[in-house]
Amino acid sequence: MAYVIRGLDPSPFKPLYGLSDGELAAFGAVRRRADEKPGFPCRVTLEDAEPGEDLILINYQHLPVDSPYRASYAIFVREGAAQAAEYRDAVPEQLSRRLLALRAFDAQGMLLKGDVMDGGGLADAIDPWLEDSNVAYLQAYNARAGCFAARIDRA
Repeated sequence: MAYVIRGLDPSPFKPLYGLSDGELAAFGAVRRRADEKPGFPCRVTLEDAEPGEDLILINYQHLPVDSPYRASYAIFVREGAAQAAEYRDAVPEQLSRRLLALRAFDAQGMLLKGDVMDGGGLADAIDPWLEDSNVAYLQAYNARAGCFAARIDRA
């Protein structure tokens, strides 16, 4: 089954680019400088930042549903990220090299199932999960840190 993994729309984050640390704090955000790779996964570009790059760490509502599963958590966004990545029938390296939690949700935002897997097996897991007509979309999370990694939709 064809699928697409997209990075987040950068529009909500662009007003934060270039702000001082004090100005970022007013948004509940902080600037972090990548000091290793992998380690700082940008949710817009779906790539790990290079050492020396600045990122904004901010709380993001990744599951804005009217259900008990509504959720938000901290994410990294590369400062200056201008365009959302899009992977069709392919898994970004950023996901394939991490331990992931994969969760399937229905159209009402209710959890249908979840599992933990090595990211190298994500591509093989997507098709069977999306073949279930009750599944509206999947979300991948970094299992160790617990943060949202990406949404997966039928193409």
